[in-house]
Amino acid sequence: MAKMILRNYTMNPMKEITRYVLWQLIEVTLFVTLALTGVVWLSQSLRFVDLIINRGLSFFTFVYLTFLLLPSFLAVLLPISLFCAVAYTYHRLSVDSEIVVLRSAGLSDMDLMKPALIMAGIMVALCYAMTLYLQPAGFREFKDRQFIIRADFSRILLQEGVFNNLGDGLTVYIRERLSNGEVRGILVHDNRNRAQPVTMMAERGVLLKSVDAPYLSLFKGNRQVMNRDRGKLSLLYFDRHNVDLSDLINAEGPRWREPRERYIDELFREPQDANETAYLAELRAEGHNRLLSPLYSLVMTLIALAALLGGEFNRRGRAARMIFAGAIAAAFQGLALGLTYFIVQMPWLTVLPYANVALWTAAALYLLLYRNKPRRRLINHQGPTEMNAV
Repeated sequence: MAKMILRNYTMNPMKEITRYVLWQLIEVTLFVTLALTGVVWLSQSLRFVDLIINRGLSFFTFVYLTFLLLPSFLAVLLPISLFCAVAYTYHRLSVDSEIVVLRSAGLSDMDLMKPALIMAGIMVALCYAMTLYLQPAGFREFKDRQFIIRADFSRILLQEGVFNNLGDGLTVYIRERLSNGEVRGILVHDNRNRAQPVTMMAERGVLLKSVDAPYLSLFKGNRQVMNRDRGKLSLLYFDRHNVDLSDLINAEGPRWREPRERYIDELFREPQDANETAYLAELRAEGHNRLLSPLYSLVMTLIALAALLGGEFNRRGRAARMIFAGAIAAAFQGLALGLTYFIVQMPWLTVLPYANVALWTAAALYLLLYRNKPRRRLINHQGPTEMNAV
């Protein structure tokens, strides 16, 4: 393919070659991203299976909740996908001897790296859009929806034929749940007051919500109270009785936002309350990770390029270079994740994640820009002979 481009576009082949390599990178990146996203999506969706099968969530709600988590997945997967695309594409160019042809035609290593660097720049911009806005916005909406679902006792928590634990010391059993929200055959055991547990049975009931709090309204039943101090059981029949559920859910006021729900300015601001003071290290670590993680696309691209284009040219060392590139990329990612956890425990070492990115970038650039100089002179001197041999 490179030979055909050079023959057909002898005046200015650089644009066509860049477009040719860039298109291959886009295709492989999309394929790997879709594959990895599918695997992660399936693994994460298992946490919602119980809500769908046993608690009545609709399939649309399931898809919507998993979609809200997608930006947080992609921010991690895109650098990995780009690394795989760069390693695969340039390895294939090397196997097909297209890199030798392009170098023999006078293209420099910077010319060969240009498509990958363009792709890395695009990925860095996309990842910054995700980490700075899409990820916190999506996760914030996800947690809000989760909070609403967990508070919706009538549709989620009251399942027929099982003992539903609505909180510490309160258990509800229902025989049947009707489409209009009414429940039949109710047994309620309220042990929130340990000294005086209460058991109630009713023919039917309905879960209602007042301005202040939700409550379970029971009709035509009895209330049994055991006085443990006296050892006596009292029985009371009622036509209607309400069970207060106000202490089972959090107040519907402002909910404390987790670090992953916050935008970048909220992560670096001065603490506004006791929770922010207590979790200050986690908030700062999340903020630094948001600023650094998009740069992983560039670093991993340089690692792949350094392994496949850096150093002396060797036709027999392609497989070893691929394995080496994969090991170095895995080491970089593992070290980056470890340092993020490390600075939570010791915030004064916050400079280490930045040093990790800088050192790996410098090492890759050294292999690409300095170790290639002797080889480039050799190729320029012997270029026609190698090109004829190809």
